[in-house]
Amino acid sequence: MPTAMEIYKLLPKKNCGECKFPTCLAFAMQLANLKVALEACPYVSPEAKAALEESGAPPVRLVTFGAGESAAKTGDETQLFRHDKTFYHPTVLGLVLDCAQGLDKVRAGLDDVKGLVFERVGQQVRVDAVAVKQSVASADVFAEAAEAACSQALPVVLMSEDAKAMAGAAAKCKSRPLLYKATPANIDAMVEVAKSSGCPLVIGGAPNLDELGHLAEKAKKAGVQDIVLEPAASTAAELLQNMTTIRRAAIRKKHRPLGYPTIAVLGRSQSDQLRGALGVMKYSSIVLMDDLPREFVYPLMALRQNIFTDPQVPIQVKPGLYTVGEPTEKSPVMFTTNFSLTYFTVRADIEKSKMPAWLLVVDTEGQSVMTAFAAGKLTPESVAKAIETEKVKEKSKRNEIVIPGMVSRMSGKLNELTEMKVTVGSRESSGIPKMMRTLSQ
Repeated sequence: MPTAMEIYKLLPKKNCGECKFPTCLAFAMQLANLKVALEACPYVSPEAKAALEESGAPPVRLVTFGAGESAAKTGDETQLFRHDKTFYHPTVLGLVLDCAQGLDKVRAGLDDVKGLVFERVGQQVRVDAVAVKQSVASADVFAEAAEAACSQALPVVLMSEDAKAMAGAAAKCKSRPLLYKATPANIDAMVEVAKSSGCPLVIGGAPNLDELGHLAEKAKKAGVQDIVLEPAASTAAELLQNMTTIRRAAIRKKHRPLGYPTIAVLGRSQSDQLRGALGVMKYSSIVLMDDLPREFVYPLMALRQNIFTDPQVPIQVKPGLYTVGEPTEKSPVMFTTNFSLTYFTVRADIEKSKMPAWLLVVDTEGQSVMTAFAAGKLTPESVAKAIETEKVKEKSKRNEIVIPGMVSRMSGKLNELTEMKVTVGSRESSGIPKMMRTLSQ
């Protein structure tokens, strides 16, 4: 982002106040601190606007493909390391369907892709996109497969180096697919397809990163703004080196020719699996996979979730009174915090006991039991308030609450506030099944 003085030199210097600031210099200072939009100035010239938008753009361009709520967003990154802030727009994971297998296989594959979803720590984790590959199929079959894929609710990548076939397939898609790919041999024709269809374009096939940057600049000058880069990577080591170099050049040096999202396309070998994991970690925006084993795909999705979870914001569940099994008014009541990992661990251990129970989740701003207790976020008063808010005494007539063993010190005060019998439970969640059998006696 340019400095306030650099911005000020491009402003009209009218000091009209229509931007809600008394002077253009004051407005420039707010712009430099990203506290106001450039559109607030009604007199900024088109040339100045273009210059400021270019200099103020994120180092990695935001590229979106797909449509509606399911659209895939890639790029728009500003940090090299997650702990500096956080990573945005998790790596898009997609499966490749080859038209050479026939349209029926493609349609069956689309159903399989939609089924690749599971819940982890309260979040839905899924494969995000589907890629349709022309391979040896005719242009007509490719277009039909593209139309079938684009009718689904997933972002689509069209894979062909034949510009005519790509144009026909793109015309069948109304959901703005990603076009893969332009190479030194077909760059001019593929740029025309991308421009006419309004779709983002993958650029690859370059022998090195300098040539890849030159191709990206050529496409940009020709009118294609939404670009995704595919650096050459015959080995996992080369993928790691090139992806890291691109990221550093874009983030640290603001090197615009490489300031785009990246893509990695995998085969079926074990080395491809390694490349897939590396791509998620360092720093592929999109990873397209052939029909890899599900025992690899699911851990890869979990790895992505871990990396793109904001380290400064704990994953939380909604506070409230939850049922485990089918509890009755005679079932015990337990409480825990709304830190997702704690909640799901405690819930799983209650389920292991095969006994129904009420589980009260207290709002601790996403902190674990001991962290919240030490920070004053988990107190007898907060637990008593949750009991009252959730009308626990109306749901369970036992007039008893089981508290984690680690916070046994709050038992006396909690009893005084709620007039409920307070039972100190196990210190560790793993002891819950045994404790539940004791409660039932």
